[in-house]
Amino acid sequence: MTEATGRPTESTELNALAGCITWMLLALAVLPLAGSAAVHTYRFAGAALEGDRIARPWYGNWAGAAFAVAFFSAFVLAFLRSPRRREWRHLGLAEAYLVALFAEMFGLPLTIYLLGSVLGVNLGLGMLEGHLWAVALDRLGLLPLARGVALVMAVSSALIILGLALMAAGWLQTWRARGELVTSALYRFVRHPQYMGFLLVAVGFLIQWPTLPTLVLFPVLVLVYVRLARREERDMAACFGERWVAYRAHTPMLVPGWPKRAGEGMPGSSSGAAPAGHLTTSRRDG
Repeated sequence: MTEATGRPTESTELNALAGCITWMLLALAVLPLAGSAAVHTYRFAGAALEGDRIARPWYGNWAGAAFAVAFFSAFVLAFLRSPRRREWRHLGLAEAYLVALFAEMFGLPLTIYLLGSVLGVNLGLGMLEGHLWAVALDRLGLLPLARGVALVMAVSSALIILGLALMAAGWLQTWRARGELVTSALYRFVRHPQYMGFLLVAVGFLIQWPTLPTLVLFPVLVLVYVRLARREERDMAACFGERWVAYRAHTPMLVPGWPKRAGEGMPGSSSGAAPAGHLTTSRRDG
C-alpha cells in the first residue's frame, strides 16, 4: 500500500519484505516435499517393475477415494468459499472435479476401460498404468515406465503442494487485512492467488492421473473461476475506486507476468468493470 501521493511508506517496505519471506517459505515447503515424493516414487516404481506387477490390486479402494475427496474438499471449502451463498456454485464444480478424479484414481478406471474398448489400447490395471503420461513416455521409448512415473509424480506433487500453499497463504492475507485492499506479498504478483492455487492443484492432478472427465471439466473450471473473479472485481472497483483501478492496471489476474489486454482496468473500457481477481478480506478470495 502507498500513500495518496504515491510515495512508498514504511508499511509498503514491510509488506514487500513480507512478500519475499512468504515466497521463500513456500519454496522451502514445496521443494523438500516434492523431492521426497519423487524419491519415494522412483524406488517404489522400480520395485514394482522388477516384480512385474504390484501384488495388491490397486482399484476398488473406495475408502481411499472418499478420504482423498474429503481431504481436498476441506481445502476448497476453507479457502475458496465465498461469503455470498449465491456464488457457491463454483464449489459444486470443484467438488465434481475432485469426485471424478478420485473415483477413477482409486475406484473404477473408466478412462482406461474406454481407451481399451474404443482404441484397443491395452494398458493394464496396475497402479503404474494409471499414470497415463508416464505410460505415453514409455510407449514412445523416451523413459521406462518406472522412471516416467517418478518424473510425473515429482512435477505433479510440486504443483499440488504449491497450489495448496497458495490457497492457504492467500486466505490468511485477506483474513488479516480485515476489509482493507491487499496489494502486498502474494497479491503483488497476481490478484487472485487463491484461485491460482486451486487451478495449480487441478493441473497437478491432470499431470499425475489424467482422466477423460477431468480433462473435460478443467477448461470449464477455469472459465467458472475467471467469471467469478470478474464479478468480485466489480465489487472491488465500487468499494475502492481509483486505488483498485491503479492496482489492477499493473497486477495480472492469475498468472504472474501474464500480459494484460490493452485498456484493461481503465475507465471506459468495454468491460465496464475490473475483471478477474480480487483481494480484500471484506470478501475473501473465493
